[in-house]
Amino acid sequence: MSNVFANLKGDKVIWAVAALLAIFSFLPVYSASSNLAYLHGDGSTTGFLIMHFFHLLLGFCLLFAVHKIPYHYFRGISILLLPVVILLLIFTIAQGTTIDGAYASRWIRIPVLNVSFQSSTLASVVLMVYVARYLSKITEKKVTFKETIIPLWAPVFAVLILILPANFSTTAIIFVMTLILMFLGGYPIKYLSAIVGAGIVMLGIFVLTAKAFPGLLPNRVDTWSSRIETFFDGEEADEQYQVEKAKIAIAQGGITGTGIGKSVQRNFLPQSSSDFIYAIIVEEMGLIGAFGVMLAYLLLLFRIVIVATKASSIFGKLVVMGVGLPVVFQALINMGVAVELFPVTGQTLPLVSSGGTSIWMTCIALGIILSVSARREEIKEFENESLEGEEENPLDILSEAI
Repeated sequence: MSNVFANLKGDKVIWAVAALLAIFSFLPVYSASSNLAYLHGDGSTTGFLIMHFFHLLLGFCLLFAVHKIPYHYFRGISILLLPVVILLLIFTIAQGTTIDGAYASRWIRIPVLNVSFQSSTLASVVLMVYVARYLSKITEKKVTFKETIIPLWAPVFAVLILILPANFSTTAIIFVMTLILMFLGGYPIKYLSAIVGAGIVMLGIFVLTAKAFPGLLPNRVDTWSSRIETFFDGEEADEQYQVEKAKIAIAQGGITGTGIGKSVQRNFLPQSSSDFIYAIIVEEMGLIGAFGVMLAYLLLLFRIVIVATKASSIFGKLVVMGVGLPVVFQALINMGVAVELFPVTGQTLPLVSSGGTSIWMTCIALGIILSVSARREEIKEFENESLEGEEENPLDILSEAI
């Protein structure tokens, strides 16, 4: 066991938070998946727990493998993967709205493994690394908007446009995180303001086109636009039904909760093990569980900022913020949806909700962060060894003179 921990490089607190969230996730997933077991199985949750375990196992294998890669390699990897990601997004949106009778415009199925994969989640990680790479190149240069259109904005908007029809929430998160990363990277604010305005105009044109010609874009535009309208209008809808049940679950939780495995609202929430798992956590574990989970993500955010601050290069600082902030941001959105601070988004709770793609991409993002942190540790060890060598040199000289 000591050999295993010796091979874990990077920030130990991030390792601990990730491991604790993963271990903790079995409790709410076990409880929340019981209704799915009765609806789509034989009533046993064992299969769901085994699947969740293998998702986490593969995720932490990816985390371990990625954190062993020197982080500067991700600069080139992002350039190679970006065209692949764009092709995957095109394939995802072109495959139609259903596969075997099930809605699948956000998913592709891997033939050999026979598992579903959400390509937009991979696109998010790759794009943030790519943007960090480009910003690190121009950080000390005075750039014009024109010279950044092709190398920077063209890939960003290509990814956003391909994700938007099926998944507005992911598109919005990527767009906001990209803007924050560019702000942190020193990209001129006047250009960012122009991009925000252009983005709003393009979104408006897209929605109006989809509404005016319903058959032109066979996608989920009506779904996510109705969610936003319902949120602001307060009208009854399927999404509003889920939010009401989530709020009932939270209200029933109280301080200490109803007890693990004793949730009632899991029987009424269709996405109780994924999108609304936080409501089940609060119902069963009360405010203690609610604040415990929230503090875990805030601690993760704190350590991400620490790693970024101590990174030895501009690219290291930016890539940590680029892949780390979306993880915490997604967690806050998931918790906010449960208490109706945001419209229903379909965003999972990282490392806690069931679902393979979210877990795998979160682990890859944390692996990149830990790779940067590990490099900092190597530099610190080298500096300490150098100082020790300098301290020994006078003694060596004196002994030789004697």
